[in-house]
Amino acid sequence: MVGDNIKRRLKKKGLEEDHGELSYEDTSVRELLTLMKDNSELIADLAYAAIVFENRELAEEVRNLESEMDKMMYQIRLKSMLGARTRESAEQLSGLLQVASAAEQISDAAEDMVKLLYADVDLTPMLPHILSEAEERVYTLKIEQGSDMVGKTLEKLNLESVTGVRVIAIRNKRRWIHGPDGRTTLNANDILIVRTHEKAYEKIWPVAHAEARWKEVIR
Repeated sequence: MVGDNIKRRLKKKGLEEDHGELSYEDTSVRELLTLMKDNSELIADLAYAAIVFENRELAEEVRNLESEMDKMMYQIRLKSMLGARTRESAEQLSGLLQVASAAEQISDAAEDMVKLLYADVDLTPMLPHILSEAEERVYTLKIEQGSDMVGKTLEKLNLESVTGVRVIAIRNKRRWIHGPDGRTTLNANDILIVRTHEKAYEKIWPVAHAEARWKEVIR
């Protein structure tokens, strides 16, 4: 317990060095918890992709998101202490804190994973084991000119619901887009990093490469 408290103080000190003095933010615990849950999923996916493709750009985004998660965890703890006016509310907030803490631990583990990319370690022997243990895998998917996916938003395609392909990140001509939302439009020559099952990837690959039509996938 004492060790945990020391770790929290050191983490808070590091956060203040990165973000300046931390202040109270007018965001509800529910909103913060939802954001932490979504971010923990994204961080895990990005860390997995960073390791598989040995990509330091993705690793840096994992580290940035992990720092934001620490900041949100601090805000949740602060709001919980201010909001616990009765024993009943304290018990409810204690449960929420456990969920938030689990999300933070996922992000911490993801950051530890990508640290391997900065160490003098050959990841090649590890990759077959990592891939064999995963039910879903991470792939790259290039959107070729003439594909039915060009000019469509992720919301319009409803890609994950229709095919089971989840887009983790997109590399376009200018930058990386991490955790794209439904409003993100796909363009020719975009490179998608996706998480899915092998059969779903094999199904969507010809559409992305303009060798099959979208309607052939969704029928």
